[in-house]
Amino acid sequence: MKNNCIEMSIPTPEGQFTARYTKEGLAELDFPNGHHPARGSVAENSKDRDFSRRLPQIKKWHRATQSALKTILAGKVPRKFPPLVIAGSEFQKSVWRQLRKISRGKTKSYGEIAKAIGRPKAVRAVGGACGANPIPVLVPCHRVLAANKKIGGFSGGLDWKRRLLAREGVKL
Repeated sequence: MKNNCIEMSIPTPEGQFTARYTKEGLAELDFPNGHHPARGSVAENSKDRDFSRRLPQIKKWHRATQSALKTILAGKVPRKFPPLVIAGSEFQKSVWRQLRKISRGKTKSYGEIAKAIGRPKAVRAVGGACGANPIPVLVPCHRVLAANKKIGGFSGGLDWKRRLLAREGVKL
């Protein structure tokens, strides 16, 4: 992503997450362990005039991000999300829209997501899109499992995936 972003920390009992905001909303979220989806260069530019004018709005989005993240980490459903600015291909965006439809405590397979977006043979590509999800946890790629309910991969690491699913009551 080439847009300028403002980077802000979110301290949690599990460690410090990092959120990045563009002028339109939340664009990226990194785990405390530094795990994050593959992404392009993101530059912080808080001196930009438009960013300076938008700072009160960005702070409001950050409070919403903090609240949503902490609620999810507690195994509950957040009431409000910040605006999400998800950059990716149309295919990736279709996958990420499907991920947001998976309810707390439920899982889907990569194959089920592929069928839901009308691309039943694109199972591996769905896995790639999940791995490239720039806003994990809020866009719940942790709820996608491999065939036969196997854990599969996760951009934040398998320990995080297991923890998030366990908090939602999912038994593997």
